[in-house]
Amino acid sequence: MDLIPAPLSAVRRPDEDFPLDHTTTLTAPPALADAEQWLRTSLTAATGLPFGPGRSGEGVEFVHDGTLGAEAYRISVRPGHAVVTAGGPAGALWGAQTLRQLLGPDAYRRAPLRRTGWVLPGADIEDAPRFGWRGALLDVSRHFLPKADVLRFLDLLAAHKLNVLHLHLTDDQGWRVEIKRYPALTERGAWRERSMVGYRLGNRRDDRPHGGFYTQDDLREIVAYAAGRGITVVPEIDLPGHTQAAIAAYPELGNTDVVDTSALGVWTDWGVSRNVLNVSEGTIRFFEGVLEEVLELFPSEFIHLGGDECPKEQWKESAAAQARIEELGLANEDELQSWVIRHFDGWLAERGRRLIGWDEILEGGLAPGAAVSSWRGFGGGIAAAQAGHDVVMCPEQHVYLDHRQAAGEDEPIPVGFVRTLEDVYRFEPVPAQLDEVAARRVIGTQANLWSEFMDSARDIDYRAFPRLAAFAEVAWSALPTDPAARDYQAFERRLDGHLAVLDALGVAYRPADGPHPWQRWPGVAGRPIEGPPPVV
Repeated sequence: MDLIPAPLSAVRRPDEDFPLDHTTTLTAPPALADAEQWLRTSLTAATGLPFGPGRSGEGVEFVHDGTLGAEAYRISVRPGHAVVTAGGPAGALWGAQTLRQLLGPDAYRRAPLRRTGWVLPGADIEDAPRFGWRGALLDVSRHFLPKADVLRFLDLLAAHKLNVLHLHLTDDQGWRVEIKRYPALTERGAWRERSMVGYRLGNRRDDRPHGGFYTQDDLREIVAYAAGRGITVVPEIDLPGHTQAAIAAYPELGNTDVVDTSALGVWTDWGVSRNVLNVSEGTIRFFEGVLEEVLELFPSEFIHLGGDECPKEQWKESAAAQARIEELGLANEDELQSWVIRHFDGWLAERGRRLIGWDEILEGGLAPGAAVSSWRGFGGGIAAAQAGHDVVMCPEQHVYLDHRQAAGEDEPIPVGFVRTLEDVYRFEPVPAQLDEVAARRVIGTQANLWSEFMDSARDIDYRAFPRLAAFAEVAWSALPTDPAARDYQAFERRLDGHLAVLDALGVAYRPADGPHPWQRWPGVAGRPIEGPPPVV
């Protein structure tokens, strides 16, 4: 049983197999109905078997056991009866995913092949996740990803028992969420005239307009689709930096006494624009209005507000910004940024939500309920955890999956760090410097996919997989906390079988021996090689 991510325990019982046929039933109590519906829909599509309703004690049966953790489950497969015992709806969904894995790669297809002999192998499995936040960030701002591809990505996350989609919706290069009271955010802010080609090619542009956005009903659909698979969607609305797309739509949001914001368009460069929000009362009220609509769309406990990489040059030059600093009794521009974050921290808390932001938000202090995404290494996460804040570890040196999986001219653009499949498998989210109390503040971990150099689902597949499978095991399984003690060779053996699952799902992953000819660089979108890879 080559399961990924690895369960807590799995015992194969070869004489206890359960053959499935047209009489096999599927039943669950009302509390676990989502898992029953998902499993019936998925397996009927793949096998052609109806999995009609049945009685307790026969067929495939879900059972609720409140003594288990909410995401924990047990599986017992015997002839004529397979039982998934779950601590709650989430545990039932993860147990359903494991049942599908037990049936093999063809169980992941969307229509039945001409085959017979569907068999659940006799087994006893016990399982529960290590972390409650097992996330992946999908950047749909730099390159817009159509809704159908987002839904497909959610299916891939669920298949690997990842339970958070961090959806990066706004940035300098595009605004992707419909806000009804501010229609220009998508009428103007969702579209740029062209895109930067490559990373170190001077002023090269592709001269191809790019854009798109999700309507509010699109986002409601995405959130509901995710919830039916045990996934929470956490939106990110970046502020006060990474906001040129918003300023292009509403120029009054910018520092108008420093720059002619009416001439700004949505940014066509990668990197960080120096055009940032002013911090007038009008701008604060504007983004409160944005967030009121965001909260209606996303029921998640956490709302991500970015808070990173905010250039201060315009605030230093702006008489209005300097007057605001004096009015608020602040010392400098760094404190002004902290004031903005603390304002929205409190605003969200008043509405029963929690702010999460990149580790720069620690600079200036946070309310007790705020959490930190530690991306600039482990330092921010360590400081946050020791100060009593919840932390999601996502250091760029380890889990930025837009970075390359290997060196070589055939690989994508040489930006960031080379991080191999083994590097990701040996990533440990909880730093050894944390004592037991602080370590409990690490609520989870997340792999990030920034899309400057990924303009299609195929590109995302190549960067994400199979490394995301390794990351999923890090986030879910009870691996040794000493990375050197992890059995990478055993994972590789299990991965050989799991690649057939990715094939059935149509994932264009990177092969172990390097890219296929159609994946090689150059060759994707005709972009040139940019020079030797960085030495890391």
